[in-house]
Amino acid sequence: MAFRSAQFAGLMVINYLIALRGLRPAASVKAADFNPQGNFFLDDHKPCSYAVTAMPELPEVETIRRDLLPRVVGRTITHVYLSPDAPRLVRWPSPAEFCRALPGQRIEAISRRGKYLLFHLSDGPACRQARRYLIVHLRMTGVLLHRDQDAPADAYLRAVLALDHGDELRYTDFRKLGTMWLTDDPHSVVGRLGPDVLDQAFTVAVLRSLLDRRSAPIKAVLMDQGALAGLGNIYSEEALFLAGVHPQRPAKSLSDDDVTRLHRAIGEVLAEALGHRGSSFRDYVDAEGRQGRHQWHVKVYRRTDEPCYTCGTQIERVKVGGRSTHFCPRCQK
Repeated sequence: MAFRSAQFAGLMVINYLIALRGLRPAASVKAADFNPQGNFFLDDHKPCSYAVTAMPELPEVETIRRDLLPRVVGRTITHVYLSPDAPRLVRWPSPAEFCRALPGQRIEAISRRGKYLLFHLSDGPACRQARRYLIVHLRMTGVLLHRDQDAPADAYLRAVLALDHGDELRYTDFRKLGTMWLTDDPHSVVGRLGPDVLDQAFTVAVLRSLLDRRSAPIKAVLMDQGALAGLGNIYSEEALFLAGVHPQRPAKSLSDDDVTRLHRAIGEVLAEALGHRGSSFRDYVDAEGRQGRHQWHVKVYRRTDEPCYTCGTQIERVKVGGRSTHFCPRCQK
């Protein structure tokens, strides 16, 4: 694969201009702030520092997985590029070994565990049983894009996997917090995660057993990836609202009816968000660079002082586990 000097020169200019002029704060971001590739337009009138962003959660990661399945499964990696500007991207093995080991590997499947993507790799068509796993955690601003190799350069490009049909899997990351592993043992990376909230094994009984052991606020427990895998700030708030549960209630104080409603609400909120292809409050775009639509359908998240859609009471904001948390004081008890 040939990396064109003009593309990377353009990338450097884009990065410099964005860093020089700043980005709009999260509260003022609208759909028009994004271009079709999911990058921000520059704004000469409102320079500011980078604001806190919403981390991709289960619906966003699952949308990317589903997008990539027909595009990269069965394809062979031919070349790997890692940007020197992201030295902490690859956690295992060394970056040099990562670049040496991936070419020739065939992508046999893509699975998801919580917010982690797992690419199942084999040595080729003659041996399709997965022997290695490329594991990707997007964290706050990571994006996986499927592009033609001649497509214009993407801003904040940190890694490229060139594929055998002349296309590429590109990883971009403004804040450089995302991580990758190449391992024979996926359990070493995702083994400490709790049950996946979309797994059939995640039942009301499992949720009841988990909450009975915890005195922390229910919102904090839902966001603890070691307890439940996949929920973050957005969808834990939305599920608690739908279930009518106050986010500061001790987890073990929930009644059996509360737990049943919360379990059902988690599934319904995630299903709705998947139908909208995730939430694009700031950085998230799918594998083709398109925004999700669920940000236009949230009931409480980032709606401080706005009226509740159910009762008209103003949405309030508090801190739970160090995170801003939105709720309706009348609907949630």
